[in-house]
Amino acid sequence: MQLTRIGEFEVHRITEFEGPFVAPEAFFPDYDAEAVRANPEMTGPGLVDPASGKLVFSFHTFVVKTGRHTILIDSCLGNDKERPARPQFHRFKSRFLADLAAAGVQPEAVDYVLCTHLHWDHVGWNTRLDNGRWVPTFPNARYIMARREVAHWQAVHDRGEDSPHRLAFEDSVLPVVRSGQSVLVDDDYALDDGFWFEAAPGHTPGNVVIHARSHDDHAVFLGDVMHHQYQLMQPQWSTAACTDPALSRRTRMRLIEEHAESGTRLLPGHFPAPTVGRIVRRGGSYRYAFEMR
Repeated sequence: MQLTRIGEFEVHRITEFEGPFVAPEAFFPDYDAEAVRANPEMTGPGLVDPASGKLVFSFHTFVVKTGRHTILIDSCLGNDKERPARPQFHRFKSRFLADLAAAGVQPEAVDYVLCTHLHWDHVGWNTRLDNGRWVPTFPNARYIMARREVAHWQAVHDRGEDSPHRLAFEDSVLPVVRSGQSVLVDDDYALDDGFWFEAAPGHTPGNVVIHARSHDDHAVFLGDVMHHQYQLMQPQWSTAACTDPALSRRTRMRLIEEHAESGTRLLPGHFPAPTVGRIVRRGGSYRYAFEMR
């Protein structure tokens, strides 16, 4: 089902999982329960699971049809991946390819895969398992990755670090590098369809956000600059997953200030349905206004 339009662009969200994921105190090192209690509208069932108290996350991919190209932004979790440190998604099975087909897209039709960063939950469908080998899922696509991001995770991989990110680099990034389909770019890369990268480091060293413009409509695919709406209420809260929490905080606060009340439409990497929205000011802080359908 179509999610929204950005001018002439048609946008679909392919969701692999949406539901309770992690306890807020485990995810946000600076979590303050009193700050949340003082803002009771932030504890609704769409944000926090009432049974477990866990934050509600969505893991999804955005597919954009521009009329010239089919572009996939971040490739989510992936099937069959070895993720023992993430037991909820270890050797995961989903209907991703069937859901992609329901949106009118076969893997062969994808022209570009644009990566905001290379964490395990954003690169999984870069590859699929074929007779015991990881092969590119999208055989005709160019996989666009920030050069600085690839260099960082290559070093992590070479050190043999025990993390799901190293495993993801091995099974979901290196195969597309070896196939010759990866394109390593600077942080200001631009695609002639009206897409461009903007450096947004902190969550990872080469993290980017991806802008899209068609006619007068402007949107930003945020990736993991913000994981949860709590980070609009408390922009200083970086996550336990951030490589550089202080830099992540500065990047997030800059982008929030830049886009608050600007009319820019945002498509975050983990906000649940309906996902698309805008930042609004609320007293001395901010809130997320979902674009309802």
